[in-house]
Amino acid sequence: MPITAKRSLGIQKNKLLRYKLVKELYQKYKTEDIPTTVVWRKYICPVYPISRTTLYEILCTPITSELKRIEELLLSTTKKSS
Repeated sequence: MPITAKRSLGIQKNKLLRYKLVKELYQKYKTEDIPTTVVWRKYICPVYPISRTTLYEILCTPITSELKRIEELLLSTTKKSS
């Protein structure tokens, strides 16, 4: 696998790990009576300065399955190069 492909997989992995942290923070404060925008404004935005649209993108992303796929790709490339 070329270095640029490995690098892009690493970038994608780091983005998903960051998404996981944002999602955990969201789930920590989200309750039925608190709207998503309030959670975003009071708790997420001060720590991770992201837009509301990005938050909705994060909430819709299948983070664990994407991380597993990337880990498998990285593992298979490591085995091939050994």
